[in-house]
Amino acid sequence: MTDVLRRGRASLAFSFFAQGATFALLVTRIPAIQYRYGVSDGLLPVFLAAVPILAGVGSVTTEQLVKRIRPSVLLRWSQPVVLLALLGVGAGDSMAELAVALGAFGLGVGALDASMNMLGVSLQRTYGRSIMLSFHAAYSLGGIVGASLAWAGAHWHLALWVSYLPVVVVLLPAALVGSRWYVDGGAPGSEAEGAEAGPLVFKLLLPLCLVMTFAYIGDSTVSNWSAKYLKDVLGSSEQVATVPYNVYMVMCLVGRGIGDLGVRRFGAVAVVRLGAVVAAVGFAVVAVAPGAGVGMLGFTLVGLGLCVLVPQTFAAAGRLFPGASDTAIARLNVFNYVGFLIGSPLVGALGDAWSYRWAMLVPMVLVLVTLVYARSFAPSADRYGDGHERARTADVGRGSNGL
Repeated sequence: MTDVLRRGRASLAFSFFAQGATFALLVTRIPAIQYRYGVSDGLLPVFLAAVPILAGVGSVTTEQLVKRIRPSVLLRWSQPVVLLALLGVGAGDSMAELAVALGAFGLGVGALDASMNMLGVSLQRTYGRSIMLSFHAAYSLGGIVGASLAWAGAHWHLALWVSYLPVVVVLLPAALVGSRWYVDGGAPGSEAEGAEAGPLVFKLLLPLCLVMTFAYIGDSTVSNWSAKYLKDVLGSSEQVATVPYNVYMVMCLVGRGIGDLGVRRFGAVAVVRLGAVVAAVGFAVVAVAPGAGVGMLGFTLVGLGLCVLVPQTFAAAGRLFPGASDTAIARLNVFNYVGFLIGSPLVGALGDAWSYRWAMLVPMVLVLVTLVYARSFAPSADRYGDGHERARTADVGRGSNGL
């Protein structure tokens, strides 16, 4: 059974990696997508907003589907949908084809994100120790690979479908093969009783929803405004302005790579508090930076601190509602997209109306608010990462390969 767990963990990590690469290939080539389809500057925000909105719909739909279908099955088939939708974005010719491809991408991403994290939380429960950060580290690694491939495609002036096709050809069959070893935490419908306590569950889940929103407001601030901030505010060259996001992603990988060790040694509450403080200090450094070098240091700190919040929020939801963890995670996942939708327009509007330096203090304050809700990450019965871990030879009788 130990081999079952190891294969399940490796296959799920690959799924996170594939999704990180896929998402990066989409978002880093937005200018090329806009040029290919002739999308106006006024219409582009509509297309971009549609993806997280539909992803939220996909996540809510997944909450209902997992009552009858295993999360592993949803993940197995939502990942190919996302990959093929990415290829559709690169291969289409008309605005209608772009809309259909992005719609499929958004719905698929919602189901994919929710089901991936459901499996991650259930697998962590079976392991009896913190492993959730390692999955999100794989996502960060995929994001770095995807962004690098996107840079190569742009550098060599490759058509979008030429850039996307080899990635899809490699990742799609690999993901399908790997899906044979996903490990589910229970039978479909086993959480029905917990899911019926909807209002009560959501009331208790609300602090984690707020933390998720704040984390993604910070993340979207870096992904959407770091380059503009360095170039327009700190006076860097256009080439240097591309560095902060790459550094941010690398630090997310580093932080998540070692984060599980920190959770096991010091507990989730301490790791979340430290992450929030480091991220807030990073945004403060960005806001007062006299030049590009200090600005990049700030974004480095933001990545190192912010990276632990999202994985630990999913893990905390699973601990808080062990009888309804899939429902909790699906609802929590919606606030991923809420933060993404709010963050970029909020910082942009404040920057245009006020100052981009002052605008950077908004995600700083919101991340600090996480400290108020840090006790929501405290272990309860499962006692993960707080010196009360179960033995590594945990009972895995509840698991299956989802076949």
